[in-house]
Amino acid sequence: MFMDVKRREKLEYVQSKIGYTFDDITFLDIALTHTSYVKGEGRRLTHNERMEFLGDAVLEFCVSEFLYENFPEMDEGTMTRIRAYTVCESALYEVSKMFGIGEALLLSHGEEHSGGRRKPSICSDATEAVIGAIFLDGGIKNAKSFVLSFATEFVYKAVKMASTKDYKTLLQEKIQSTHAGTLHYELRGEKGPDHKKTFMMDVLLNNDVVGSGEGGSKQEAGQQAAKAALEFINRGVNKGEINKA
Repeated sequence: MFMDVKRREKLEYVQSKIGYTFDDITFLDIALTHTSYVKGEGRRLTHNERMEFLGDAVLEFCVSEFLYENFPEMDEGTMTRIRAYTVCESALYEVSKMFGIGEALLLSHGEEHSGGRRKPSICSDATEAVIGAIFLDGGIKNAKSFVLSFATEFVYKAVKMASTKDYKTLLQEKIQSTHAGTLHYELRGEKGPDHKKTFMMDVLLNNDVVGSGEGGSKQEAGQQAAKAALEFINRGVNKGEINKA
């Protein structure tokens, strides 16, 4: 298949970033071709959706095997939650930025102008397609080597998170133990562009704000609000303003 010089240069750059050289670079070319380019521009017949499907399966297998071999005492439910964190869209979007995947995508003019190169859904799917491409070109050994080059960091981060209770749980337990009242969370607002929003959350105790937080997701903002509330309540307990359990 004919490939112009600029396209080959972009693909070779991605190769250098991911640490794998394709025997058949056409696999990588297809992995980095979004469906909008085929349907919108009509310049080729093949896009990356099938490779994405394959790459998703390879990714889950590699992470599952890593968890099974390295955490022999971990139960199935915990492994499932940690794997979900490791292979989720937000994690894969961060991976795509590490390897310059978004910049190498072929997109339709419309998708290009709407910021497709920075859309987490498009970039995370393309990352899975690259995994599929490596598997097709070099087999499971090379695909696993690529996956573990980035996935282990997410796995250990998730393991650390799983080993400690989250702030919302700790706050709920604190309120229940002190019989202080009822908690609820309210979204106070959001700011920033669609691809990089910041959410602002308040946590209220008996309709009084006891903590506020911000984050890149509503869940993260809620966690930060709960953390602030815990600090506020603990200060009150220490000063005798809130009854101890």
